[in-house]
Formats: sequence, C-alpha cells, structure tokens
Amino acid sequence: MSALLEELPVILGAFWLTVRLTLATAVAALVLGTVLAAMRVSPLAVLRTVAAAYVNALRNTPLTLVIVFCGLGLGLVLDVSFSDSLSTNYLWLSIIGLSLYTAAFVCEAIRSGINTVPIGQAEAARALGLTFLQNLRHIVLPQAFRAVIAPLGSVLIALIKNTTIAAAIGVAEASLTMKSLFEQHQEAVVPIFLGFALGFLVLTLPVGLLFGWLAKRLAVAR
Repeated sequence: MSALLEELPVILGAFWLTVRLTLATAVAALVLGTVLAAMRVSPLAVLRTVAAAYVNALRNTPLTLVIVFCGLGLGLVLDVSFSDSLSTNYLWLSIIGLSLYTAAFVCEAIRSGINTVPIGQAEAARALGLTFLQNLRHIVLPQAFRAVIAPLGSVLIALIKNTTIAAAIGVAEASLTMKSLFEQHQEAVVPIFLGFALGFLVLTLPVGLLFGWLAKRLAVAR
C-alpha cells in the first residue's frame, strides 16, 4: 500500500493521459462514425459499398494491429509526424488508430438508430423538397442519436478500456504505467493492480450510469 501511495502522482498522471486519449478519440470517432453511417444509408451505391467495406474491415481487425500500424507503419516507416516530441507524436498516432477503429462501431450504432426512424417521416421530408443531407440533419439523425444513447455509452466504455492498447507503441497511459510500477515494486504487485483496477472502475461505472439515465430521459416515444 505504501508503494501505491508513493507512486500516486504517477498513477494519476497515467489516468489523466487515459482520459485525454478517450476524449480526443471519442470526438473524432463520433464525427467519423456519423459520416460513415450517413454513407451506409446513402442513395449512392458506391458510398454504401465504401462505408460497408470500411466497417467490416475495421471491426474484424484486431485493435492491436491497427495501433501498431499507426505507431510503427505511419510513425516510423511513412514518417508521419505531429510534433518533435516522440511521446506527443505517438499519442496522436494512437488517437488516430483508436478513432479509426472505434468509428466503425459508432457507425453501426448510429445506423441501427437510423433504422428505428419511421420511413414515412423520411418520405414526407423528401416530398417537402428536403435533400438527402437535409433530411438526415433535421429529421433522421436527431431521432437516431436519441435512440442509440445506451449503445453509444457501451462503445465509450469499451473505448476507455481499449486505450490500454496504446501501450503497444509506448504511450504511457494506465496499463504501461502499471507494468513499469510492477518492475519497480515487485513486492506490491497486488495493491498496484487493485489500484489501477479501481481507477478504471471510477472511469467506466459513472459513464454507464450517465448514459443509462440519458437513454431513459431522452428516449423517443413511438
């Protein structure tokens, strides 16, 4: 326990990095996932095909491979750089990898919400002269988002846990910091593990409760 208290600033710093990873990825994945969902219900067959291929490819690819590709393939081989600092560069590369992967699941969640919107509403909007994008923006997506709050909460919880994969390219988030502390304090492995497990519970449980409450509060009456 003393080792856990001694390293508390390091642990809090690691979880703060996990939170930053989660927030940046969540925003990017929500935007990309919404675009992909719009493509999947587009009247243009080529857009539907591209979006379906992307979603199926990413959903069936291990996240570790995506992160390693972004960190080593983009960062080292293709020399994609966002900063002179190596740690900052790997942080952004891991955000890219997590966003690309998570967007596939966000897309499917939103598409399921779109499918709950009565088709008559979309047809009525088209009869009034609204374009496909206007129909999505004003009629379909507002209802779709309200219908999939709970699934999006599940995706966010999965994302919080998936940030640990960023350790594969050296991002010093919670799991890599825990590994480092194991090596420094071999006599306190169990307390350190319990401390990190508690940290993830503190991050994930409120998210589940919040999204559950929002899902009931904002549910669309049919």
